[in-house]
Amino acid sequence: MTRLAMPSRGLVAGLIKFGILFAIILLGNLLTRGVVEGLDLSIRPGTEPMLHRVIMTAMIAYILLMAIPFVPGVEIGLAVMMILGPKIVPLVYCCTLLALCLAFAIGRLIPEATLIRFLRELRLVRAAAFLESFQGLNGRQRMECLTAKSPKRWVPWLLRHRHLALMLAINMPGNMIMGGGGGLALMAGMSRLFSAPHYLMLVAVAISPIPIFLMIFGNSVADWPV
Repeated sequence: MTRLAMPSRGLVAGLIKFGILFAIILLGNLLTRGVVEGLDLSIRPGTEPMLHRVIMTAMIAYILLMAIPFVPGVEIGLAVMMILGPKIVPLVYCCTLLALCLAFAIGRLIPEATLIRFLRELRLVRAAAFLESFQGLNGRQRMECLTAKSPKRWVPWLLRHRHLALMLAINMPGNMIMGGGGGLALMAGMSRLFSAPHYLMLVAVAISPIPIFLMIFGNSVADWPV
């Protein structure tokens, strides 16, 4: 009678970590939906103090949820702007910038060795080896190594114009399949290809079109027929 092979301890640990990440993403999606539904409040003089607390709580939740990959936290910001109009746009803009900077910082702080070990635990040996080849390299060396290993078509162009590519990706409809704003920011930080000042300026510009539009045309948009 053949004995079934038991999964290794490393694989079990990797699956547990993956399950925790999946649970965080799922919980983040549920919380986002709950916050958006909780913003459905009628604005009256008597409800202003409660509305203020709700908005502040929503903004804190927005920053945290927006920073989580594959969580559509941006829906909270859009809902707040649509409910309260242009006057709340600067606050939402600042919270969005803070959320994407938070995700970027987390990406920069994740030790590469930890990520490589996690990939090896999941038996993603090629991905782990690929990341291992970049350990100890600075930004320019990483660029040269990535360009050498990439297909000689559009990938090197994207690497050279990575700031523009990231700006377009942040604003691209359906970018949730790439992790959404939080996921893109996290990957940008993990890549070590973006300096913190350049990233800050990049994101500040990338997230500005909708706030600028709402600041200029916000009152007119509220009167549009649904």
